[in-house]
Amino acid sequence: MGDLYIVATPIGNLEDVTYRAVEILKNVDVIACEDTRLSKKLLSHYGIAKHTISCRARNEVQSSAGIIKLLDEGKDVAYVSDAGTPGISDPGSILVRAARDAGFRTIPVPGPSAQTALASIGGYKGKSVLFEGFLPQKSGKRKKRLRELLDREEAFVVYESPFRIEKLMGELTELEPERTALIGREMTKIHEQYVEGTTKSLLEMLGKEVTIKGEFAILVSGK
Repeated sequence: MGDLYIVATPIGNLEDVTYRAVEILKNVDVIACEDTRLSKKLLSHYGIAKHTISCRARNEVQSSAGIIKLLDEGKDVAYVSDAGTPGISDPGSILVRAARDAGFRTIPVPGPSAQTALASIGGYKGKSVLFEGFLPQKSGKRKKRLRELLDREEAFVVYESPFRIEKLMGELTELEPERTALIGREMTKIHEQYVEGTTKSLLEMLGKEVTIKGEFAILVSGK
């Protein structure tokens, strides 16, 4: 029986991959990827030439069946998402559940994660940080969930795209204009940026001090 390795990969800077992750990727028989084109940049950087297969959100159920077959044939498979840790606001959970239900070992290879990276430089009090990831896209559901999060005692982390960051910060400002938050943009990449302030002041900075490009992670302080 083969083993399934869930491998965390860099969120931006390719040097952030762990030694163990590189060794696992070199030694498995097959690498399943959320996006084979993106993953091949990392693999090429470390001189890893392996057969890759697609396992993304749209085909995860079907692809998982194929991966289970490979494991049953005795092949070791590594799964990587586009960035960070699979299954954390990324595909991977369906594959893991299928493998576990079929009796195969699922082995985590921990590493980069945008939520922990941002929380580590927040300096906010409290032992707990709630990870929310991407909020609902519909305004009503998103604002309802934001209200629930803002009413909690602990800080929380949400992810957002450049296409909706202004809308998100506008909603946070409407609900809690004086709540402190930390924005991380293009984390670990060449143009990474970290800006802290009230939700109101951060909204005013967007498009000025804060460029609206790249991926965003927002750490909002607790109540």
